[in-house]
Amino acid sequence: MSTSRLITAATAMLATAVLAVGCGSTSPHSRGSAAPVSMTAASLNTSVATAGGTWATVVMGGAASQYNNFWQLFSRPAGSSTWMLATPPGTADNGGLVVAGGSQFLVTAFRPSQDLTYTPLIQTGDGGQAWSALSPLDAPLASTPDALATPSASGTMMALLTDGTAEQTAGGSASWKTLATPQTIAATTAGRSCGLSAFTAAGYTPSGVPLLAGACSKPGTAGIFASIGGTWQQAGPQIPAAFADQDVAVLRLTRVGGQLVTLLAAGSGHDVSLLAGWSADNGGHWTLSPALPLRAATMDSASFGNAGAVAVMAGGRADVVSGSGTQWQALPALPPGTATLAPVASGEPEALAVAAATLTVWQLVPGASDWTKAQVIHVPIQYGSSGGAGGCGCTAG
Repeated sequence: MSTSRLITAATAMLATAVLAVGCGSTSPHSRGSAAPVSMTAASLNTSVATAGGTWATVVMGGAASQYNNFWQLFSRPAGSSTWMLATPPGTADNGGLVVAGGSQFLVTAFRPSQDLTYTPLIQTGDGGQAWSALSPLDAPLASTPDALATPSASGTMMALLTDGTAEQTAGGSASWKTLATPQTIAATTAGRSCGLSAFTAAGYTPSGVPLLAGACSKPGTAGIFASIGGTWQQAGPQIPAAFADQDVAVLRLTRVGGQLVTLLAAGSGHDVSLLAGWSADNGGHWTLSPALPLRAATMDSASFGNAGAVAVMAGGRADVVSGSGTQWQALPALPPGTATLAPVASGEPEALAVAAATLTVWQLVPGASDWTKAQVIHVPIQYGSSGGAGGCGCTAG
């Protein structure tokens, strides 16, 4: 099957995002005039569980055309039943937020917008109470929730760029170096069996091995690759026989606790199903969930919780699988304005609903047939503060 057919199938579910780099100083990277790669991207409205708690990113405010769309970061600390606003101050976030967590810390990347041409990075080690600036990524980060990854507190990070490149920095260094491109992996023995067309996610195994994932043009192949001994090797799950002749795209890839969790799309056109996958041995062996047919719906959000829970929103409906060896569970009709789901430690997902500058948290009590309002957070958004198209809307890195 052709690459174009795969991308067409995937974009039936997801938004396709290409960052238009605004005017400003020239990036120190030597990229020549390479055109940005159009990348199939999952929504940046998402949540993920870390050792320190659950984090969620949602867009709030008003119209993006008037620069009144402001991305916000919320935290639900481990052991707490309430959420708090944790958006790092001082940096314009109209372009979107991407987070990556280590054992006890979180790094937030501010995607460029307006005249900003680089990606500021800010880190917290206390649940968002205090933030410190890291050396910025001197290029625009891709618009996908797994575009940034970090294995531990060592300072190592990996980033996917809008031009299709994967870069890595180590030990807190300000120097980012090219790790791979889709073309370099596609030229390897492992890559040729996939026909890799674009990166969709970056990650690290629990032992710190770099992972890159994307869409394959060859049917029945999950494009997850691990860099082992300087060689890229296949690290994805074996696709069930029912999807052996179908296109497969890796939509999400992350690390939750001591395991890898992925979300795959298999099929094309209106016949696409989701498969969640879990690996507790660095990608050596995977367990896949039953298939969840989308029935032509567009996937709106995917989130990850403790014990490997995966929650997805598609076409106004919501489903959750609590971990390896469990079945997908359909959830009651979502509250109006739900931007993403957050599988929390209690085992039941919470719905985070947005209305302008207000976030409402809805809980689902076990056995209940409807959602219960649990919390309301009013965000002090300063409309018009980005300065419009003529303003820089950025903070020095």
